[in-house]
Amino acid sequence: MHLLVINSGSSSIKFSIFASGNAHWPELLYRGEISGIGATQTFRFEDTKGNAVGHAPKDASAEPVELLESAVCGHGMPAIEAVGYRVVHPGPLLDRHQRITEEVLKDLEQAVNFAPLHDPAAIALIREMMQRFPRARHYACFDTIFHHTMPPEASAYAIPARYRQQGVRRYGFHGLSCESIVDELRVASQQGEAQFPARMVIAHLGSGCSVTAVLEGKSVDTSMGLTPTGGVVMGTRPGDLDPGLILYLLRQAEGDRDAALKKVEALVNHQAGMVALSGLPNDMRITRKAAAEGNADAILALKVFTRSVRKAIGGYAWLLGGLDAVVFTGGIGEHDALSRAEILEGLETCGVTLDRAANQASSEKKRRVSALYAQVTVWVITAQEDRMIAMHVSQMELKEDV
Repeated sequence: MHLLVINSGSSSIKFSIFASGNAHWPELLYRGEISGIGATQTFRFEDTKGNAVGHAPKDASAEPVELLESAVCGHGMPAIEAVGYRVVHPGPLLDRHQRITEEVLKDLEQAVNFAPLHDPAAIALIREMMQRFPRARHYACFDTIFHHTMPPEASAYAIPARYRQQGVRRYGFHGLSCESIVDELRVASQQGEAQFPARMVIAHLGSGCSVTAVLEGKSVDTSMGLTPTGGVVMGTRPGDLDPGLILYLLRQAEGDRDAALKKVEALVNHQAGMVALSGLPNDMRITRKAAAEGNADAILALKVFTRSVRKAIGGYAWLLGGLDAVVFTGGIGEHDALSRAEILEGLETCGVTLDRAANQASSEKKRRVSALYAQVTVWVITAQEDRMIAMHVSQMELKEDV
């Protein structure tokens, strides 16, 4: 069976084709990306060796879904039998990965208030893909499901019951990323490569950032809450704020109620975080360069960012009663050695010690960067959300065929 996995963002669509078999992981065959949507759009589609597949489109600025369809339905491509989508927020009515029906789409539409920046575009993409691939079965995989194992004291907000009954709680995100890392470490332990860490913290650090506490392979707490805006400081998002500050910003915003809400929503999602502190574009490499040249704002942004992540890791180390592993993933987590070193600085009392040479290396997608004698193993692992989606879709397809 051949599966198409779609992982869409605000300005890009990543897509992959997998072959589902008897192996633990479905086999990746092809991958592609349409980036710069809404601006200077680019397109790529390649096999696992990085070779371009088919002919480059004559017009890379065509509608993204048209580009995607022409790529995966091109000459020599396998017939797509199932499509899996990464959906950020299921809302309170959907509690598992599942096949998409009209009822599921209606439940997702009711969840738009929980994720107004993510879900509307995802729903529109799903509807269009269902029309273009009517013979395939379509599945939604949610970024929150991995965190359903959090205890009530971790997910409940201290607000009146009527809001909690509406589904207002801490959902957590980056769940597919965290799940793929837990699964990879479990497979590694089964193969004798490393001992599976019972007490683990996963730091998913990219444009969006979260820190998750994992006990015996299950999420018990995570930094993001009702939305992906809270938690640690991020590229354009502020992380946790004093609720009174939001009220202050609303009072300061000009215009009527709806205009004020839109202004504050745009501020906390696109104009806050490191870009607000540094005054620079949302790119860690640019911020690092400016800091090295003595830019005080860039230095402050880096200190605020690393401090917030370090506090989260330290807090979860206490919560878990100690640590066996810290895992870094995401664009910053995987590629910025300085961030890893700065975040872990001061955590020696928790048993964390980096191997500086290993931390600087960047060749492997899964590597240990802690000192051999360290009590806590520090890993850098590339998250594989798409393969995780493919695995869930394969499992759901098997149930459909029973």
